[in-house]
This record gives sequence, structure tokens and C-alpha cells, in this order.
Amino acid sequence: MSETAIKVRRRRSKSKASSNVRSETAFTPEYYSKAIGRALDILEYFSDSETTLNLTEIAQLSQIPDASLFRILLTLEHHRYLQRNQDGSYKMAPKVLFGILYEYAEDIRQRVHPLLVNLNQRFDETVSLAYLFGDKIQVIDVLDAFNEVRATNTLGKLLPPHCSSMAKAITAFQTKDRIERIIQVYGLVRFSEKTIVDRLALLDEYEKIKKNGWSMEREESAVGICCFGAPVFNEKRHAVAAISVMCPLIRITPEREGEIIRELLNTAREASRILQSDSSSRREDDEADSPKVV
Repeated sequence: MSETAIKVRRRRSKSKASSNVRSETAFTPEYYSKAIGRALDILEYFSDSETTLNLTEIAQLSQIPDASLFRILLTLEHHRYLQRNQDGSYKMAPKVLFGILYEYAEDIRQRVHPLLVNLNQRFDETVSLAYLFGDKIQVIDVLDAFNEVRATNTLGKLLPPHCSSMAKAITAFQTKDRIERIIQVYGLVRFSEKTIVDRLALLDEYEKIKKNGWSMEREESAVGICCFGAPVFNEKRHAVAAISVMCPLIRITPEREGEIIRELLNTAREASRILQSDSSSRREDDEADSPKVV
């Protein structure tokens, strides 16, 4: 069989392009739209709902000339993919927020899952991962214990920010305004006699969590259950996720509690390192693979 060669017509550059640019261009799809590609690349820089970037910061990340970048940002704002803040910076609009957040959450779940497996096997207790979607915190991964008597979690469950160790670990590291929004969205519902339903007491609890770097729930959402949580930070040092170890109180001793907290903190730090290093690597790959603007 003979292969049919397809001739691709290319516009001749006015200046002599480097061999690297020619090599990268050869791998670009024939009908690739650079303008749309640049716009989508810009959206990728907003990794969570709290990320704000100004024109200078986006220009440094994208390496797009200011005039072209301004037109792209104006177009994204006009079609409600980006919102402009009062100080002139940009953030993700609600129209695209949750689609992108769910994509990031799934990416994080896949990368962190092996760490959850190790933690689950280390203590044979239920280990979970939660992610912050806007102003709601949801369980995105669960590994149950093998013990006959065990605490359980539910995939997809929305977590209360006042009596869940993961939700408290995430909420404590947010801005004051966002903390208020998260509390308002869920409300201070009482689940047990030990549930914190006083707002000032809860804010004091958040301060302790920020100081210690981890959170604890002891029969606050269910009788007989103890749970420890630690935040996971992305490349912008935003607490976007949390990991927890949940177990029945009958198996908790001071020694075991200390071991769980130490291993949990080590796991959360490693998860944060993975998120931060992988984000830097992906950005370098994107810059190398994206068509160059001549």
C-alpha cells in the first residue's frame, strides 16, 4: 500500500524562525487556533476560586504580548468566563468555576490516592480525602478499614465546616470572608452534644487548627467516632483539600493518637509537595508544548 502525502500550506514568516520554533510548529495540529489556545491556557492559570491574577502576572505566566493579552482577557470577561475585581485583577467566573474545580479535584485524587493507601494500610482505619468546591467541602475519595468495628465515610458527602475534621482543616486556612461564607452555606447544625454551634467558639477552634496544623473531631458529628484531619495546599499555598483518619473511640489511646497525627501530617505534607511540584512541571510542559508567538 502506498501512503498519500498531504501537503500542508504554511504562511512564510517575515523573519527567520529558529529551528526550535519550526520543530514545535510541525507538531501543532493543522487547524489549531492560537487565539483560542491562548485563551484556554489563561483559564488554566486559575486553579481555584480564590486565585486572582492581574494583567502583569498573567503576562508573565503566558508570555503573551500585552496588547494581545488585553483583548483575550476582555473577550473572556465579556463571555463571563472571567470576572474582573475592583482592583482590576481577574478571577474565575461561576460559569466555569465548578467544571474546572472538578477537573482539578479528580487530578488531585489520582495523585494523592497512593498516599491514602499507605495511610490506610498503616493503621487499618478509614482514610478519606475531601476537596473545597467553591464554598462547599465534599468527600472525593474513601478507603475503608478492614476491621469489623470501623468508622465509615461516604463518597460525595458534603461536610459540615464546624464538626468535620477535614472541613475544619480546610476552613481554618481560608480568608475571614470565605470562612463566613462557608459557615453560612452549611449552618451551625447540632449533630451531638459535643457539636460546636457557637460561632465565636468555632472561630477560636479554627485559630487552634492554624497554629497546630491539624484538626480533630471527637464525637462532634457522631457518637463513638474520632477523626483527625490535615490540610493539603496547592502551588499558591491555598488549602484546597484535606486528608483524614477516622476510627472508633474504643481503639484510640494517647500513643495511637500521637502516631496517627504524626503520620497524617507527613502524608498531608507529601500530598502538598506533589501538588506544588506537579503544577510547576505541568506549567513548564505547557510552555514548551504551546505554539510560540512570533
